[in-house]
Amino acid sequence: MQRENSAKIRILIVDDHPVVRTGLTSMLGTQAGFEVVGAASNGEEALALITRTTPDVLLMDLRMPGMNGIDLLRALHSYSKPPRVIVLTSFETDEDIYRAVQAGAHGYLLKSTMQQEMVAAIRAVHQGKRQIPPRIAARLAQRMSRPELTARELEILEMLAKGLTNKQIGAVFQISGNTARNHVNSILEKLEAADRTEAVSVAVQQGIIDLTN
Repeated sequence: MQRENSAKIRILIVDDHPVVRTGLTSMLGTQAGFEVVGAASNGEEALALITRTTPDVLLMDLRMPGMNGIDLLRALHSYSKPPRVIVLTSFETDEDIYRAVQAGAHGYLLKSTMQQEMVAAIRAVHQGKRQIPPRIAARLAQRMSRPELTARELEILEMLAKGLTNKQIGAVFQISGNTARNHVNSILEKLEAADRTEAVSVAVQQGIIDLTN
């Protein structure tokens, strides 16, 4: 356990929505044994506050402007005694869960989580345990069993989402149409998709690509 001599679990909240920060601060601040030591709107602010407030647990969103949650998790790797991190988010796509855990998250909760469950998760993570609900854990296991797309395949998947043909993809990446087709076939196989349209649909559902940007 980190900071065993601390009387209270020191919590830093990281979320870009002011209402969420205020609500969590109010809710957690009234819990016995908890102290909310600060609130940040993105990763950069969080890193500055971590230095000043030395929290035990970070309760953070994933998708924030500037430095997002995944980038923040990776930045914490350079700390000798980083706080433990619980992701609290509205998103539960396979890729979000996988990237967060791979980057070092100790817990993964949805914002719809009941107060009692959230409090229990904070206590468990502070004690050195992992806290991932069964439904989220099942999705993580499914994602981990799927072959990784290469960096080039991810780029080509973005091109598929834009409707480009193999020939057009080849022109973008200065590769032959046949090579582009081979990449597309590999993508279909890894995503277990029957065609290009289904591959894009699966990729969006699983959070591999985001068409809202």
